[in-house]
Amino acid sequence: MTDRLPDPGEHLTRTELEALQLERLQATLRHAYEDVELYRKKFDAAGVRPEDCRSLADLAQFPFTTKADLRESYPFGMFGVPMEDVRRLHASSGSTGRPTVVGYTQRDLDTWADLVARCIRAAGGRPGDKVHVSYGYGLFTGGLGAHYGAERAGCTVIPASGGMTARQVQLIQDFRPDIIMVTPTYMLTLLDEFERQGIDPRTTSLRVGIFGAEPWTEAMRREIEERFALDAVDIYGLSEVMGPGVAQECVETKDGLHLWEDHVYPELVDPLGEEPCGGDGERGELVLTTLTKEALPVIRYRTRDLTRLLPGTARPAFRRMEKVTGRSDDMIILRGVNVFPSQIEEIVLGLPALAPHFQLLLTRQERMDHLSVLVEARADATGPEREAARAALVRGVKDGVGVSVEARVVDPETVERSVGKFRRVRDLRPQGAGVPV
Repeated sequence: MTDRLPDPGEHLTRTELEALQLERLQATLRHAYEDVELYRKKFDAAGVRPEDCRSLADLAQFPFTTKADLRESYPFGMFGVPMEDVRRLHASSGSTGRPTVVGYTQRDLDTWADLVARCIRAAGGRPGDKVHVSYGYGLFTGGLGAHYGAERAGCTVIPASGGMTARQVQLIQDFRPDIIMVTPTYMLTLLDEFERQGIDPRTTSLRVGIFGAEPWTEAMRREIEERFALDAVDIYGLSEVMGPGVAQECVETKDGLHLWEDHVYPELVDPLGEEPCGGDGERGELVLTTLTKEALPVIRYRTRDLTRLLPGTARPAFRRMEKVTGRSDDMIILRGVNVFPSQIEEIVLGLPALAPHFQLLLTRQERMDHLSVLVEARADATGPEREAARAALVRGVKDGVGVSVEARVVDPETVERSVGKFRRVRDLRPQGAGVPV
């Protein structure tokens, strides 16, 4: 049994949803202005106050929030409640600067669990299912977010976390989970381990994989579904807004992620500017505003994730976001051409002699930026097949992306493996070389 009934938000009409959004947005703007000094200063500098928001469209008058704001307010400067009301802290790794710190009240934690439970239901999970959680536990939001959401959905949780891959394969074999929640690249690592142990991955008990925390392509979905015989669906979230559970792909359609708009309000803007994009269907950078967060209200947060907004399908009241396959801050500008790792991934996964394990190495050669693709061969690929695949990869990138790259096909188990989020791009240029990655 779940300790709460499924939340009524799943049954809203679009009209009811928009009325609820406006009510919650106005309350959130007041909370941010009155209780967070940074927002009070930003609103005053922009010449807007909470009462200026009389419709959902009025939100566009308010200033953006960026990751830099969170870092400059480190650790607790953007909290909107006293520390004695905060029940949990999470934080980013801080690998590119100060970490971003997120706080949760008890109500925030309950809302988070409710939304992840909603995601699991949309993915096909039901009370009594066993859920194997291979997201990392700790300050990263993935593990605990999935854990409490699965419990809220009435499921039995196997808190495996990341790493100890051989042990995870044993647990999946012995405990027979129905669902796995994990990054897609680590699922490929598990796939390799099953095959290394002589176990056919298609014979496992897993029927659904809920994959998130990094961009992944339709080609990777096909690879995982075919080799594991399960349904692979996408979950979206980010720690600055909540963690996993902001949006979820529905198993019956697999056509993009329904945003839980009763708790977050989405916009799309020009990734290189501040202007809003046009109507539904135009690609842009996703901007999110929290509607129910207490400890850390977030107004117009620039996620850097590139997507489109589309009408709802399986959950008609909620708009869908197209699967995120790139981020503006993961983009490589190579000799004037924008290159995303997902474009390379699509080509790699279309070549039968190549495994889905690859990295992009960015170097500087004779004052010019140079991109190399380091990719593994499949175990059964012959020497001539490897060379043919290498040439096809170089040709495919030139024809499909518009840049010349070098490609190296290496032996299996040579490329670094993922135990969580995987960094596809390694920037090996001298510091200050200048082209954004």
